[in-house]
Amino acid sequence: MVFLMRAKVLRGFLASAFLGSFFVPSVALAEEYFVSAARGNGKDGTKEKPAKELSHLASKLKDGDLVNIAEGVYVGNGESGSERLDVAVRVVGGWSDDFAKRDPWGAHQTVFAGVNTFNAATQYRLIMTPRNCGAMAVDGIVFDNGPRNQYRDAAERVISRSANARLNLNATPESGALKLELPRSCQASIVNNVVMNTAPTGGAISASGHEGGLITIKNNLVINNTGEGIFAQTKWKPRDNKGLTRFVIENNTVLFSWKHDPIATYGGNALKLDQEVSLTATNNVFAFGDYGGVDNVKKAAGVILKDNLFTGNRLYDYREFETNVAVSNFGNEANELKDSTGNVSAELKVPVGASFANLYAGRVELNRAAVDAKAKAANNGANALRSMLGLPLQANAVTADADVWLPRLAIADALRTGLARYNGKYGCQKP
Repeated sequence: MVFLMRAKVLRGFLASAFLGSFFVPSVALAEEYFVSAARGNGKDGTKEKPAKELSHLASKLKDGDLVNIAEGVYVGNGESGSERLDVAVRVVGGWSDDFAKRDPWGAHQTVFAGVNTFNAATQYRLIMTPRNCGAMAVDGIVFDNGPRNQYRDAAERVISRSANARLNLNATPESGALKLELPRSCQASIVNNVVMNTAPTGGAISASGHEGGLITIKNNLVINNTGEGIFAQTKWKPRDNKGLTRFVIENNTVLFSWKHDPIATYGGNALKLDQEVSLTATNNVFAFGDYGGVDNVKKAAGVILKDNLFTGNRLYDYREFETNVAVSNFGNEANELKDSTGNVSAELKVPVGASFANLYAGRVELNRAAVDAKAKAANNGANALRSMLGLPLQANAVTADADVWLPRLAIADALRTGLARYNGKYGCQKP
C-alpha cells in the first residue's frame, strides 16, 4: 500500500513538471467505469454495479478516464436527451451487457436517443467541452435523434421545427449528435459512430479545435441529417497561419445531407470547413448532398482531398467561395486544394431500404427545378439517384409542395449502408 501511494505521488509530481515552455497540470490516475441500461443503478460505475446513464457518472469523472457503455437505448438523465462532459475522457460503446464482447454496429448497439416532450433538452445529444487535455475519444455510439424529433404525422415523413404545446411536443431539435470543443494543444478521436436523423443548423458532428490541436474523425456513418454532416471548426484564429487545428477525416460515409428546410440556402453538405483549419480527407464517401460534398466556402488553404468518392451531390462536389466545382475539375478550378488526386465519381448501389429510398427519391422542393438547373456535380439527376437506390426509373414532376423532409430512417436500414466499403475502398465499414 505504501509503495502504491508513493507511485501515485511520483506520477503526480512528474506530471506537474515543466516541459519546455508548457506547464502540464497534475493528473490523477485514470479510472475505468461501466454503464448499463439494463442493470444500471447508482453511481458506483463498476462492472458489477454499473451506472444507468453516462450522465450519472459526470460528477466523478476525471481527465483520462474510460467509460464503457453496454448495449441498449440511453435517453439521458431524466430522459433529457442531452448530456455534457467537461473532462477529457474516452466514451466507448458497443459492449455486451457483461462487457465480455463488443459489436457496436451489430449485436451490441449502444444507442444514444431521447424523447420528445415539451420539457426535454434540445441541445446536442452529447456535448464534450474539456477544460484540460487527456486521452479523449467517442467510439462505437449509435446517435439516433429520431425519437427526439417532432414529425407532422404518424408516417414520420416530415419534421416539424415548431413546438406543439397542445400535444406537449418540442420542436425538432436544431442540434446534431456530437459537439466537441477542445482547449489548446489537445487531441481527440471520433471513430466508429453512427449519426442519423439529426436536424441541426450546423454540424451533425460538430468538432472544434484550438491552437495546436488534432482531431481525427474516422470510420463513421453519418446519414440522413440536415445541416453539415461533419463540420470542422476552430476557436484559434492566427494571423500567421501557425498552430492551425489539424483534422484527419478518413474512411467516413456521409449520405443524405439535407438543407435546413426546403427553401433554405444553407446546410446540405457532407463536410464543411472553417477557414483557419488544416484538413486532410481521404477515402471518404461524400454523397447525396442537397448542396454539395465538401464546402470550403471560407477558403481554407492547403486542403488535401485525396482518393474520395463523390456522387449524387446537387450543386457541387466541392466549393470555394462562390465557385462550384465538379470532381472532374478539381485539378483545374480549385485553388485551395494542395492535393486533389485520386478523387472519383461513380454510381453506387445504396442498400438503404425501399421505404426510405422511395421517400427520398420522390421528394420535392419549392426550388428543386432552380437547384437542378445550377447543378455542376456528377450523377445528380433524378433517375441516376433512383438507380443508385435500386428504384425503377420514371419521369418526375416538380410541385410547389414539400411533403417529405428528413423522414425518419430506421437504424437497421441505416447500418446496411455502412457495413462495407463502397467499391472496396471508400467510406466506413463495420468495426
